[in-house]
Amino acid sequence: MDAILLISLIVGATALLSVPLGRYMRWAMDPAAPGRPHGLFARIAGPAATAEQGWKAYALTLLGFNALMFVAVVAILSLQQVLPLNPDAMAALDPSLVFNTAASFVTNTNLQHYSGEASMSYFSQLGALMWMQFVSAATGIAALTALARGLAGRATMGNFLSDLQRAAFLVLLPLALVVALLLAFGGVPMTLGGSVSVATLEGAAQTIARGPVAAFVAIKQLGTNGGGFFGPNSTHPFENPTFWTNAVEMIALILIPMACVWMFGRIVGRPKHARVVFLVMLAFLTVKVAGAVTFESAPTVAFANLPIAQDVGNLEGKELRFGATTGPLWAVLTTATSNGSVGAMHDSLNPLTGLMPMIGMWLSETYGGVGVGMVNMFLYILVAVFVAGMMVGRTPEYLGHRVEGREVKLAIMALAAHALFILGGTALFAATSWGADTLNNAGPHGFSEILYEFSSAAANNGSGFEGLGDNTTPWNIATGLVMLLMRFIPIILPLAIVGSFMAKRRAAESAGTLGVEDATFGVMLAIVVVIFGALTFFPAAALGPVAEHAMLP
Repeated sequence: MDAILLISLIVGATALLSVPLGRYMRWAMDPAAPGRPHGLFARIAGPAATAEQGWKAYALTLLGFNALMFVAVVAILSLQQVLPLNPDAMAALDPSLVFNTAASFVTNTNLQHYSGEASMSYFSQLGALMWMQFVSAATGIAALTALARGLAGRATMGNFLSDLQRAAFLVLLPLALVVALLLAFGGVPMTLGGSVSVATLEGAAQTIARGPVAAFVAIKQLGTNGGGFFGPNSTHPFENPTFWTNAVEMIALILIPMACVWMFGRIVGRPKHARVVFLVMLAFLTVKVAGAVTFESAPTVAFANLPIAQDVGNLEGKELRFGATTGPLWAVLTTATSNGSVGAMHDSLNPLTGLMPMIGMWLSETYGGVGVGMVNMFLYILVAVFVAGMMVGRTPEYLGHRVEGREVKLAIMALAAHALFILGGTALFAATSWGADTLNNAGPHGFSEILYEFSSAAANNGSGFEGLGDNTTPWNIATGLVMLLMRFIPIILPLAIVGSFMAKRRAAESAGTLGVEDATFGVMLAIVVVIFGALTFFPAAALGPVAEHAMLP
């Protein structure tokens, strides 16, 4: 009963909060005069922020801006040892780690092959990583806004630089200020002072890392970034000290991704359609949460031969302050939204519990990353509309746009690329010393660690199974490339699809048009998502978590 109450409180409260936030985001991102930036933003960016853009110009500006940010982050991380705000004298980073970290934060992934308190200066944390947590999240919101404008029948997609500023300053920054204040009042440190040396109660000397943690954690959660200030992420008591900060951080995990669905519905003028999509996402999320909490209620085999009472579920790798429910709940929320922060050690989850986060990353749309989660769902919607249209023998249509072969090919390419990089990378590293020599576990669990790492990179999630020595040149380069490709392929191809729609004359809806605002469409969409995910990833799941579960005594 306590578990049901906690889950209902977190998920239910966030769903309710997302409705007014979605209305506000529509106002912030798509003002009454379409595409026209606020005066201040126009003065900041100049003429570049006022020009209306088609899909190609929008996509090129998005790519160019992120390329510049990548170069800036590489420069800061490479020179952190000589830059200011380095009170703990952090040394230079390995070049492959610099590449991986820059790729990670530019792509909103925040996969960390390092521990922040032991590797990064405050300048690197704030000037490179925290800055990118705002900018990368804003890029995702901007992409969704442009896609929605195109589907709404606008003449252009707007302007990327204008949308980027709106998302950063009107959406992310105000919310981050509120969450940072709540966390600071809850006991999360907020200081530019360096580490402190103290004497423990036993008389030993201990060095305690600290820093501007509250500000960093706020945008880490809200922007579906996930990169922790400390290596243990939100299992660290300075990132997550109390029950209330734990609740605030979990709500922040899914708040903006949920609101993006409502924003999309308002921009395209189809709020009932958004409601159907929201409920399909919520149904998948509920199933995963229920599965994870149920599977984790079983005791861990690791303690089977020890004189330890196991009547409250698997507590291995969990915050004992929060019990056995919060860990799997956080694991599902963080992978459903491509956040990647952790509230428990995923490597310690029971096998089938560990499968639930993987499913979230494989589907990558419940509710997905900020902005891009709804973009990914758009791809599934197109496939569902196409299949339904073929079943009734008429040209498929979506919101007045004819869905033809070119659009479906692009959608399938985007969905197939996701599977290709996950399964291809896993196969390569599982079959070579690049992956095999970095494992701390043999058999199916070791395979799951490799599978999880590539799933996390391809889904721009950033969480890790751990138990994996991943700070090596092969891992850094491979996951870095996967993160970059799988950040921008699923953004550019949907923009190209909508650009194709915009170039064609819109079709008038008739009695034969497939409705997208009823339960029938919701069921069809859910079936397409399940079939695509099951057919693509079930064999890999069978070799990893399912096989590990079958081997348990």
